[in-house]
Amino acid sequence: MDSLIHSLRDVTIRSISVSEMNNNVYLLTSKSTGAQLLIDAADDLPAIQQLLEDSAADSPVETKLARISTTHQHWDHVRALPELVEVTGASTSAGADDADALPVPVDVRLGHGDVERFDDIEITAVHLRGHTPGSIAFVYQDPDGPAHIFSGDSLFPGGVGNTQKDPARFTSLLNDVSERLFDAYPDETLVHPGHGLPTTLGAERPHLEEWRARGW
Repeated sequence: MDSLIHSLRDVTIRSISVSEMNNNVYLLTSKSTGAQLLIDAADDLPAIQQLLEDSAADSPVETKLARISTTHQHWDHVRALPELVEVTGASTSAGADDADALPVPVDVRLGHGDVERFDDIEITAVHLRGHTPGSIAFVYQDPDGPAHIFSGDSLFPGGVGNTQKDPARFTSLLNDVSERLFDAYPDETLVHPGHGLPTTLGAERPHLEEWRARGW
């Protein structure tokens, strides 16, 4: 399974799609130190292990998985998490309000604005309330280019994540996405969702009021 690659100044971003639900697994590797962050160990441990093997080419020094971060608690995003923790020994992080629902102990419970550092990889946690109580988007700011937002199931091309037709949850999620992503980052910012294809904030921004009017 080939991984899709963004080669940035300091970091390489690889992604693969796994399972019948087309879950995206993302891997960030420091080009200078080999430190790695994996976002959403969704399913298919062998495919994730192949992703880690492939990423050895992304750094001149030995690569090592430092952290497995989870965007939210839903089962389809954590199916390979226990096995991956067992075989790699990597630490874990997730949103504080979702952490107790994960199938492994969570080492770092994230709140809005928390920053995680792995050598020269710096990731900002953005709490987006609505799809789940503790959903987190992870943001990597490329020093020489646009930011990369790993949005989990909170933002997709064409709308926000599923809130089960609950008006309060929908309003909460759209408000958070609007204020914490669209108001905080420019149009060229790349969005890497939990399923399916990437998009940009600029491509989605004109539709925010349309989403609010339709209620999903």
